[in-house]
Amino acid sequence: MMSRSAELSSEEIIALSKEYSDLTPIVKTAQNYLSMIREMIELAEMITDADIDPEMKELAEMELPDLKKRLPAIEREMEIMLLPKDVDDDKNALLEIRAGTGGDEAALFAGDLFRMYQRYAALQGWKFEVVSSSSSDVGGFKEVIISVSGKGVFARLKYESGGHRVQRVPDTETGGRIHTSAATVAVMPEVEEVDIKLDDKDIRIDIFRASGPGGQSVNTTDSAVRMTHIPTGITVQQQDEKSQLKNRQKAMKVLMARVYDAERAKRDAVRAAERKEQVGSGDRSGRIRTYNFPQGRVTDHRINLTLYKLDQIMAGDGLEEVITALITEDQASLLAEMNG
Repeated sequence: MMSRSAELSSEEIIALSKEYSDLTPIVKTAQNYLSMIREMIELAEMITDADIDPEMKELAEMELPDLKKRLPAIEREMEIMLLPKDVDDDKNALLEIRAGTGGDEAALFAGDLFRMYQRYAALQGWKFEVVSSSSSDVGGFKEVIISVSGKGVFARLKYESGGHRVQRVPDTETGGRIHTSAATVAVMPEVEEVDIKLDDKDIRIDIFRASGPGGQSVNTTDSAVRMTHIPTGITVQQQDEKSQLKNRQKAMKVLMARVYDAERAKRDAVRAAERKEQVGSGDRSGRIRTYNFPQGRVTDHRINLTLYKLDQIMAGDGLEEVITALITEDQASLLAEMNG
C-alpha cells in the first residue's frame, strides 16, 4: 500500500512544510503559556494549603507574583502570532526609487535612499541586485529598480512605500538656503507565475534600439524591450542588458510585480476603508517621511516618530528602529481592531 506522503506532489509537500514551519513557533508559545498557567495554579494551591511546609509556601509566595508579571507579555506574543498574516510577507521584493520634485537634488536624494537600503539589506543578510537604472547627469538616479531577496524581505520593506522628502542645503547653494526635494519609493512583492497569470494576448511587446543620455545609441542591435499590459495600461521598459532575451526576462519580472501590486493596492484600499489607519498600506500618494539634514532629524509622519539619528538611518543601521516601530504600530492597530 502506498503511503500518503508518496501521493503528495512536490508543491503540496512544500506547502505543508511551510505550514509546519509557520505553526511550530505558535505551538511552542502556546505550550509555554499553558505550562505557566499550570505552574501558577500549583503555586496558588500551595499558598492556600494549610498542610504545606512553611518554607515551600514562602517560595511559592515569592514565585507567583513574578509569573503573574510575565503572563501579559506571553499573552501579547500569542495574540501577535495569531494576527491575520499578509500572504506576501515571505516574498522577496522589487524596490523602486524615483526622483521626484527638486531636479538634480531629488536625483541625488534618490541615490542616498538607494545606498541606505543597500546597507540595510547587507545588515539583514539579503541579496541586493539592480534590475534597471537611469542615472542622473550630476549623480544619483532618476529611477532605479532593485531586486531584494532573503528572509522576510517584503514583511519589513513594505512600510517604505510612499513619498520621502529631504530638507538640506545643496552643495551648489552659496546662500546657505535649505532646499526641499522628494523621491518616491515603491516596494512590491516579487511574484512568480503561480501568483499571477498574464495572458500573452494582454501583453504588447515593442522592441527598439537602446539609447543613452543625450539620445546616443548604446547598442548596435534592437535589444531594448517595452512591455505594456493592455488591460491596466501598466508599461515597463528595460534596456540595461545587451541581450534582448535578458531584457525581456527582466521586463516581465517587473511587469508581473506591478500588475500584482496594482491588484494588491485595490485590496488594501478596501481594507483601509474598513480601518481607521493602516500603517502598512503601501499608499504611495502621500508623504510618509522627512529627512531634515540641518537638524539631523528623521520624522515618520504615519506614527509621529521623530529620531535625531539621521546619520545612522542614512547609513542603514538606524533604519531598523524605524521599521520596527512601524511594525509594532501596525500590530497594535490590528489587535485593537480585533478586540474592538
